Amino acid sequence: MLPLAERLRPKTLDEYIGQTHLVGEGAILRQMIESGNLSSFILWGPPGVGKTTLAKIIANRLERPFYTLSAVTAGVKEVREVIEKARRSSGLFSQNGNAILFIDEIHRFSKSQQDSLLGAVEQGLITLIGATTENPSFEVITPLLSRCQVYVLKSLSKEDLLVLLNRALTTDTVLKTKHIEVNQTDSLLRYSGGDARKLLNIIEIVTNAADSDDIVIDNETVTSRLQQNPLAYDKDGEMHYDIISAFIKSIRGSDPDAALYWLARMVEAGEDPKFIARRLVISAAEDIGLANPNALLIANACFDILTKIGWPEGRIPLAEATVYLATSQKSNSAYLGIENALAEVRNSGNLPVPLHLRNAPTELMKELGYAEEYKYAHDYRNHFVRQQYLPDNLQGTHFWQAQGNPAEQRIAEWMNKLWKEYE
Repeated sequence: MLPLAERLRPKTLDEYIGQTHLVGEGAILRQMIESGNLSSFILWGPPGVGKTTLAKIIANRLERPFYTLSAVTAGVKEVREVIEKARRSSGLFSQNGNAILFIDEIHRFSKSQQDSLLGAVEQGLITLIGATTENPSFEVITPLLSRCQVYVLKSLSKEDLLVLLNRALTTDTVLKTKHIEVNQTDSLLRYSGGDARKLLNIIEIVTNAADSDDIVIDNETVTSRLQQNPLAYDKDGEMHYDIISAFIKSIRGSDPDAALYWLARMVEAGEDPKFIARRLVISAAEDIGLANPNALLIANACFDILTKIGWPEGRIPLAEATVYLATSQKSNSAYLGIENALAEVRNSGNLPVPLHLRNAPTELMKELGYAEEYKYAHDYRNHFVRQQYLPDNLQGTHFWQAQGNPAEQRIAEWMNKLWKEYE
């Protein structure tokens, strides 16, 4: 018998749960599907949010030839074979449009594999739909990315998951024959983490373990069943999101032993080393920042070294960078600073640039006062001169605040010295 997640896989847009920003009434993907003018795109989002399902719904709705490849198992040979099949079928199905090629985990395709897709996408021989859990700007080659829209899918909300739970209990051919009473949903929602497939796997574990068809689902039952089956609800490898979260939080919490443990878990499980290295770079910028700027250099060097020495030796620079970051002083002032500035921009909009800071490439601009009275900082003592840099409405606003580590305290003292001494 098919797993519950497969039995409940939606077949139409109306059955599809979540992602209303893309497929709700009037949303961009829905308009594209209903018009039949489908262009190539990439679906980027966490596991279990409906990327594969959406691709299949689109193919069924448009009645086009549909080919699917997994980047984990397919190579250039398989890509070329599918493109040739699409070429042969194009005449038969031209009234409905070209064939759709769905590539799951497209971020795992090598450059040569992605290059092999380019010609077919450019010629319109295939419409490419890629699915990825990784930022495509890091993993998809620029020529291919420039020919695809990127749509971001979100984790399912609590409301979405409860709709799915009700659908499972009332429509599934197996579950609706049982007497299932749901008393509590907190554990179901917490362990599923916005992942539809994980939610359905948990329901299946709990109901399959019951001694009779009279089943009660509550927090204690769910927790107990998952402790007995710690990996069962993670059949497709989604646990790496939980482990990478524990890894980063251990670094942030300055616990090198825990960070090394979670690193070892990922190494032993065969996690992509570049996935780990990218997270180290992000952690160095977000969690350590100006408290120790060398952390970012070391994390970036670790990423580069991995590509040079390969695996399994690459585990050593990963461990070195992990320990360095975990034992470093911490600061998130740069992260908070940009978030504060972004919030202001969204609130106040496009405030005008002060005239003295504007570029003045033409005589007319100079006559209008562009760049007039601008003071060149290098012409002054300590390469500093007091003048206005923020828009008029934001004078005196501070987005960055130094934190208590020695490095940022020195920066703050220097800033205070400059701005107060030259008042």
